Amino acid sequence: MARKTRIEYAGARYHVINRGNYRSWIFESAGARKSFLKCLDEVCIAMGWRLYAWCLMSNHYHLCIETPEPNLVEGMRWLQSTFANRFNRFHHANGHVFQGRYKAILLDGDALGAVCHYIHLNPVRAGLVEAAELQQYKNSSFAHLWYPSRRSAFESPEVALEFAGGLVDSRAGRKKYREYLDWLSQSEGDQKQMGFEKMSRGWVKGTKDFKRAILDDLKDEQIQRVVEAEASEMREPRWERTLCEGLDTINYEAEDLLSGRKGQGWKVDLARYLREVHLAPYRWIAENLHMGAPSYVQSLVSRRRKQDPSKEWILLQKHGKLD
Repeated sequence: MARKTRIEYAGARYHVINRGNYRSWIFESAGARKSFLKCLDEVCIAMGWRLYAWCLMSNHYHLCIETPEPNLVEGMRWLQSTFANRFNRFHHANGHVFQGRYKAILLDGDALGAVCHYIHLNPVRAGLVEAAELQQYKNSSFAHLWYPSRRSAFESPEVALEFAGGLVDSRAGRKKYREYLDWLSQSEGDQKQMGFEKMSRGWVKGTKDFKRAILDDLKDEQIQRVVEAEASEMREPRWERTLCEGLDTINYEAEDLLSGRKGQGWKVDLARYLREVHLAPYRWIAENLHMGAPSYVQSLVSRRRKQDPSKEWILLQKHGKLD
């Protein structure tokens, strides 16, 4: 896989994620959590970062940060290496603590607030605490939002409050925000609209204009690295358009994807078209056509290819509506 490029500029905002090596429970002990948070404090002060939200789970972490200076790479290198050294020294161990390079997703507009809500609800989705008692989970910025005395100077909880209907940082505002998260935790539709299912994927979250502006500022070799590393993210709109046009061509609706059997012939034809003509991954096809496991979709497409190796199976192309 291509090595992902790091996009840095003054005022950039990121959703940063990483996991323990082999998904190990690196934050299982209170000492490890305390050590990581101390490192986080130190790097935020040294780099001048603003911290909008954070959460430590047993085997991974989430950060939502702003870098007033283009220093994400420098700061993250220090944060992860310093914590790893301290962790290994305490455990009399050596080797990698994290699974590899951290993931840093650029954020813009409403995506910033959605990421803050997503991060705060991590322990709720994991079944560790009820949303109505979220302040009891100590390993999250929500506890610091709820109890202002726990905050560091670089923590900025007002961003999450602002993106929850313009709430203010007051006792009443914090209570309403907890109620908002409680409601959001039970609303799968609103979570889907905010993109919770894909919150940890891709390289950027924001408007099309924001994505275009970022790409316009990159050098050719940087764009190539982004394209190679995040091809699925950048091609997904085309796959979505092709799927919609394909359904229209064969007189099916999006609702039919939900009600139809996983291995129906028209679904297999759509899957084969998306795969062979537009190189859509089987995982994306399985998820969006509601066809079960990616391996099952792959077997269906392979079987159909053996039955009819010609290109005449592409009923969508016969209508001349798809390229």
